[in-house]
Amino acid sequence: MEEIQGIPIKQAPAGPERIQAARQLLESYYKQIIVDGFFHADPHPGNLMWWKDCIYFLDFGMVGEVGADLREHLLLMLMALWQEDAGFLTDVTLMMTSAVNSSDLDVARFQSEIGEVMAKYRTASLAEMQIGPLLQEMSAVSLRHGVPLPASLTLATKALAQVQLATAELDPALDPYDVAGKYLMRLMVKRMGNALNPKTFVYQSQKLKVRVLRVVEAVENLVGVRPGGPKLVVNFRANSLEDIVRHTGQRLALGLTAAASVLASGFTATSTVVAEWVPITFGVVSGLLILGLVIDLLRGR
Repeated sequence: MEEIQGIPIKQAPAGPERIQAARQLLESYYKQIIVDGFFHADPHPGNLMWWKDCIYFLDFGMVGEVGADLREHLLLMLMALWQEDAGFLTDVTLMMTSAVNSSDLDVARFQSEIGEVMAKYRTASLAEMQIGPLLQEMSAVSLRHGVPLPASLTLATKALAQVQLATAELDPALDPYDVAGKYLMRLMVKRMGNALNPKTFVYQSQKLKVRVLRVVEAVENLVGVRPGGPKLVVNFRANSLEDIVRHTGQRLALGLTAAASVLASGFTATSTVVAEWVPITFGVVSGLLILGLVIDLLRGR
């Protein structure tokens, strides 16, 4: 614990530090909610102090948690808001409410109302362009259509609405959707970079190989190729089906590996810390894999 002194954030002196702090405050909540899933749930102005050109959080008596699935849905929701895509926003909302296959839901009307809420906030003045209240209105629309948003989202939405009010006091010209979009782009690039880490890449490729083999074995057991497994009544095409499934699995693994090599070549080519031979090697490997896949497809005709 540390005694934080200073002044209320709305009394922070004008200058570049105040503008930068406003953006950092908003980004910190995107990270807390979407990445960490653990956030300060009561960021009213009394719990935010300006000291030494920085914003300090006080009073951690109220915190919230967001599960992994909901975090992914929130990330997609913010991307849809950033791109003003009402259709995709509707899809993500229904995924979040587990109502994708609901037969008694008027999806067209639901999408229309979601689109109206989004348009209302996306065309508002910068001072009123807030994601927190938008999510609150979306929650009301969902409840009216019988597909309420998860209860765990309520506290996160409230906290985001509070922190955006504080952000607007620091910098009324800050566009929260622009901040969200740029932050999400950096987050996605970072995730892709982590996925191309050599250890992660090798591990995921081995997982894919094992899963493909398990699918092949399951189909072989089903059609009666492997002893001891359940057999189909019609079994005279088992051998040809086995070959088809195995060949398809090999093509899938080859194609995925080639795609990963292309991505790895592109990312390492733009890196300043990777040796020059690394992207060249990935490029050669991807080229050979793609050539092999094309030859295999032509032979299969």
